[in-house]
Amino acid sequence: MPLSTPTLPQLRTVACDLGFSLTDADLETFRSMLDETVAAYDVVDGLPDELPPVRYPRASGHEPPEEENPHNAWYVRTTIEGAPDGPLAGKRVAIKDNVCVAGVPMMAGASTLEGYVPEVDATIVTRILDAGGTILGKAHCEYFCLSGSSHTGARGPVHNPWRRGYSAGGSSSGSAALVASGDVDMAIGGDQGGSIRIPASMCGVVGLKPTYGLVPYTGVMPIELTLDHVGPMTATVSDNALMLQAIAGADGLDPRQYEPRVRSYADQLDRGVEGLRIGVVREGFEQSNSDAEVNAKVREAAEAFRRLGAVVENCSLPMHSIGKAIWTPIGLEGLTALMMLGNAYGTNHRGLFLTSLMDAHAGWRDRTDEFPATVKLCMLAGRYMSERYGGRYYAKAQNLSRSLRAEHDRLLERHDVLLMPTIPPKPAPLPSPDSAPETVVTHAFDFNANCIPTNLTGHPALSVPCGLCDGLPAGMMLIGRHHDEATLYRAAQSFELAQNWKHL
Repeated sequence: MPLSTPTLPQLRTVACDLGFSLTDADLETFRSMLDETVAAYDVVDGLPDELPPVRYPRASGHEPPEEENPHNAWYVRTTIEGAPDGPLAGKRVAIKDNVCVAGVPMMAGASTLEGYVPEVDATIVTRILDAGGTILGKAHCEYFCLSGSSHTGARGPVHNPWRRGYSAGGSSSGSAALVASGDVDMAIGGDQGGSIRIPASMCGVVGLKPTYGLVPYTGVMPIELTLDHVGPMTATVSDNALMLQAIAGADGLDPRQYEPRVRSYADQLDRGVEGLRIGVVREGFEQSNSDAEVNAKVREAAEAFRRLGAVVENCSLPMHSIGKAIWTPIGLEGLTALMMLGNAYGTNHRGLFLTSLMDAHAGWRDRTDEFPATVKLCMLAGRYMSERYGGRYYAKAQNLSRSLRAEHDRLLERHDVLLMPTIPPKPAPLPSPDSAPETVVTHAFDFNANCIPTNLTGHPALSVPCGLCDGLPAGMMLIGRHHDEATLYRAAQSFELAQNWKHL
């Protein structure tokens, strides 16, 4: 159907929105000049889109009944068989539900996106299948992935497999719960402010936020272009390294990627930690909600490294304490502009644009009453601050993030790995469905202070189980140099073998 030139009233509305003072005669002049512009749009509209092919057959799947989904961690169950052999052959994989899997429903935890079915596989999905993995379905996540707990998803809360009624962490809540419960061996998570590492810590699994741009984000619903990371969540360190090897590397379609350096991550797993320099970051233990028992567990883990032959020293990262403040303008203004007003893609960058997702997501404007308090607060703050101050605080925070990155780099010249708790407090009970907005928001954003800084700096960060506090998992976070995931795996593997962590 040919596109239409705007009517005079439509053009007047646009002019008013832009602050133009135009007479009816002016508007008619501009309207007549738009015919050629609309004709160009008609040409684009009539051309076929450029999308990657889908190579593996699959069924759309089904939503599992409660008896097959005790933690409410699955959104859709299906079976997609990958290549007959490869490094992930025999591995069962869950995909976070903000990641496109062709022919399988995707809602990114949001009621406003329910019913959308992508026509393409994300790059990482294709790579998992190429490596021989078997995808068993889509894992629940938080509403538009804007929560570090597991209580805002449109299909209800995800329960921690270690204790029903407790948070599984977020936003990759279902991914962590499915790995922890043994339903899958591996899962994909996404991380803009800790959303891989927080649920990994709460559920007692291994979760990596890779170096920024190492793993292509193509075909994953974004939040903010400079914060978006996607990575592996697994039961063991060795499986995490195996999965990263399969999904890492440039794909030519993701503007976040700047010549990522892929290494053989499994090669150093068994080298031990003799002589490895580990810095225990003081500020990571001094958050306002730090729990003494969690701190003690993580310090015990640091001592375990010392016994294994590592050189363990206390150190300081002063800007860590203001990392969350620096993240706030970038995260809130960025997500409002890109994920929401830009219908998940926005403009001014090259890459694969999924117009079907943009079309489906654009309908949120008529259904904003369905948003949880987390989404409403983020958008209110992001739009107000951006409009009121012209984006200057987004810009200043991006500038400050370079100082934060440099501070990490300087500390990582003296240490091979930095260590701190993944989340300062213990996992908490889930809020009730009728909780006040303040409770919903506080519970969503109370766990991310230690994780957020490396989303700004792009350094790889790995959460590893380090024991139980009151019967619930605690996580230790290891931070490394850019593209040095291999050293993180080396340290984590030594620790995992020494403590003989028992999964559910």
